[in-house]
Amino acid sequence: MERACLTDHVTAGVLVLSADLDHVLLNLHRKAGRWFHFGGHCERDDRTVAGAALREGLEESGLTALELDPVPVHLDEHEVAFCHPGVTVHHLDVRFTALAPTGAIHHTSAESIDVRWWPVAALPDDLDDDMHELVATARARWSSGRDR
Repeated sequence: MERACLTDHVTAGVLVLSADLDHVLLNLHRKAGRWFHFGGHCERDDRTVAGAALREGLEESGLTALELDPVPVHLDEHEVAFCHPGVTVHHLDVRFTALAPTGAIHHTSAESIDVRWWPVAALPDDLDDDMHELVATARARWSSGRDR
């Protein structure tokens, strides 16, 4: 669970959607130079992976509140070259989804170059298939109307 666990460790992510499900809030990651959902390493004070995802989402988006669905929507394993330079590290990313309150104001954090709302119909060109799947799955989850 900890970042120091080499070569693989669990990370927590959250894809933030607008309340109307028509926009997704993404960050242009400073180290990767690409648009992603919010997320990062679990910390000792995190009681759950969902709690870590919520913390990361709030910290990295600058939002003051999110409605988190506590059931993961996506699991992913990916190599991260910048996590521990010189060591091949894989993040085992547990991804959640959350809704931002209507009219929520976001801010760019130190980990991002930019944070921006993107229309679901016009996402950044560099998003990979996993990110497109994450967006579609998150929207389907929220639009299903099931209890959260």
